Amino acid sequence: MTRWIIVADLNRCVGCQTCTSACKHANATAPGVQWRKVLDFETGEYPDVRRAFLPAGCMHCDEPPCMDVCPSTATGKRADGIVTIDYDLCIGCAYCAVACPYQARFRVDRPASAYAGKRMRHEIAREDPHRIGVAQKCTFCLERIDAGLAAGLTPGLDEEATPACVNSCIAGALHFGDADDPDSNVSRLLAEHRHFRMHEDLQTGPGIYYLWEQATEGETAAPEETAPPPMAAEPVGMDAVSPRRQTNWDWRAAANFIAGGTGAGLFAATALAGLFVPPPMPAAGLLALALVAAGLFCVWLEIGRPWRFINVYFNARRSWMTREALAALPFFALGGGAALSGSPPLWLGAAAFGLLFLYCQARILRAARGIPAWRQAGIVPLIVDTGLSEGTGIFAVFAAASGNESLQQGSAMVLLILLFLRYAAWRLYRRALGNQGAPVQTFRTLDQGWLNLHGGTQLVIAAITAAGLMMPALLAAGGIAAAVTGWAFKYTLITRAAFTQGYAIARMPARGAGTSAPGIKPGWMRS
Repeated sequence: MTRWIIVADLNRCVGCQTCTSACKHANATAPGVQWRKVLDFETGEYPDVRRAFLPAGCMHCDEPPCMDVCPSTATGKRADGIVTIDYDLCIGCAYCAVACPYQARFRVDRPASAYAGKRMRHEIAREDPHRIGVAQKCTFCLERIDAGLAAGLTPGLDEEATPACVNSCIAGALHFGDADDPDSNVSRLLAEHRHFRMHEDLQTGPGIYYLWEQATEGETAAPEETAPPPMAAEPVGMDAVSPRRQTNWDWRAAANFIAGGTGAGLFAATALAGLFVPPPMPAAGLLALALVAAGLFCVWLEIGRPWRFINVYFNARRSWMTREALAALPFFALGGGAALSGSPPLWLGAAAFGLLFLYCQARILRAARGIPAWRQAGIVPLIVDTGLSEGTGIFAVFAAASGNESLQQGSAMVLLILLFLRYAAWRLYRRALGNQGAPVQTFRTLDQGWLNLHGGTQLVIAAITAAGLMMPALLAAGGIAAAVTGWAFKYTLITRAAFTQGYAIARMPARGAGTSAPGIKPGWMRS
């Protein structure tokens, strides 16, 4: 087998950014898009200050999370370990971008120029329309590798078969080769130096290795397994390596989770009520269907290639986004029939697929390993409970207006139970997130404001809902408050608290005759 990797010697890298320029020249990337970048880390305090430069880009992981989440199968992985993108299949949903812990994926929605308002002739000449509106990233210059192999050349040794960034490195810090060949240049370097890979705790198996110290004679150069300590203080001058708020999914993505979760919860609540106080309310069912449809329409508005939306159904084996889309089909079919005919089996069948749709939404966030606030396991029960409480809250408004005392009391009791479960899920999620760690700004965003899932707010809503057992108007107010706080939480989670993984360096290199030092993980904390 062959496994192409890059080895970067941190003792040699001088941060000149020549590899960045070479990559941009070779691949004609758009302004602001850097498939290869050099990160700048600084630790310590004067006079004991250390600095290191770390080349980064697509890691071509052994277990690429981008490939698992891709609904269109546009992202693939070759037998030699190179992770690829088929521009003709990609729908531009940017799911791969939020799933990548290395911030190595980009989406450009329209042709851009280096000088605002004026496109240079070379930009127009080298423009690749296939990249517009879809995901793009480093390819390890696979065209050079394949052409070189066909010509009998050795990638990593012969320039014509080696990635442009490696060829351009003026300090000899970058090396390319086959990790499965024990006699290759990269295998020898790994055997002779202590090394690490970024974010190894996420178990993606990155294909870029960093050398930080040469092993002493007779000593095995085992990889470094110590995780870098979080750097909770505001990292001065390290904005480029600190977690940033993701911008790939905006209010339109949030609208899908808000409307979709509420619609699924509302339909389930309506179907459940119909078992005890028949018949189910068709108006509530139709509103639920409309909410889910509106959420999906917002997603359609957000994707870069909306007319390829049919490709979302291509990856049912791996992608929760595909599964969400598949669950929506029988939900709409059975739900529409149920609302029109009043058939109890159709109501229950549609409700089951609605709950499956809601579960898929929760798993969509769970699979996004690039966003610490989403990938925490507790997000699944939290999103499911939130959707059910939102939907039941809206149903409580219908119940309050119905004049049916049994329906009102039942709705209030169910809503109170769901509010308790939602708060319990929030507490478990928040505690687990604190134990595992997340960007400082994520904690600050989730913990601020009164319109949230915190105990005080939820207690007030529960009190209003309980009073609704005697006053229908208060039941409606409690239901609306339950829905609104759930919507506010989801909007915050998707658009404001969704900070990226950021970058980390496990060990500072031992430059020259100096010694190594622990690395850093800027902008992180445990709380």
